Amino acid sequence: MILQLQNIYKNYQQDKMEVPVLKDINLEIEEGEYVAIMGPSGSGKTTLMNIIGCLDKPTSGEYILDGENIADCKDKELSDIRNKSIGFVFQNFNLLPRQSAIQNVELPLQYAKVPKKQRKEMCAEALEKVGLEDRMSFKPTQLSGGQKQRVAIARALVNRPKIVLADEPTGALDSKSGLQVMGLFDKLHSEGATIIMITHAREIAEYADRIITIFDGEITQDMPNENKRYVDEDIMKEEEL
Repeated sequence: MILQLQNIYKNYQQDKMEVPVLKDINLEIEEGEYVAIMGPSGSGKTTLMNIIGCLDKPTSGEYILDGENIADCKDKELSDIRNKSIGFVFQNFNLLPRQSAIQNVELPLQYAKVPKKQRKEMCAEALEKVGLEDRMSFKPTQLSGGQKQRVAIARALVNRPKIVLADEPTGALDSKSGLQVMGLFDKLHSEGATIIMITHAREIAEYADRIITIFDGEITQDMPNENKRYVDEDIMKEEEL
């Protein structure tokens, strides 16, 4: 078991009122699973993602990540866990515009104090894995949206994290680039990556093997995906504009 949430509640203070956002969330994810957490705006899925990603703490309950109770960790410990155990892929890429692709991918390794020579090797390997070995020196302004997201995925993978956490990974992409990114997630999953994807879109969630639906702060459904979608190999081979 890579991840376990037990009786998770999350409340926010609004003026003098306490507003419940997550209500008794119980969830287990095995190593190597490909899971989509799906729900509309305001359902609590972003708050749940922030707790899974150690960006926020629950009000109550236990979060066990790779055998460690994260709910008890201090901010510095959470920062270390985020850097070593969780790779983030954001909707808007979050790339540094003046840095090259390889320099963007290198950032988590700098924080982890990995030696420079080893950093370069690891970054080159990560960019090759996402099909951007010929774009390493390109800056984000020289890349298409799909290529920017591939750089972001390479950055998420470079530390060899326990979990890849993807927040609406196709939200800023055109349809073809979005399909290519979903095909890449499929490939990474087949190589053993644990992927947790947050999305509001059913058609994107259906690329995962398991779909968890959240509504009004509660898990309303948790089922294997019997309608799994796959990306056509020809689309994966097409050049991005």
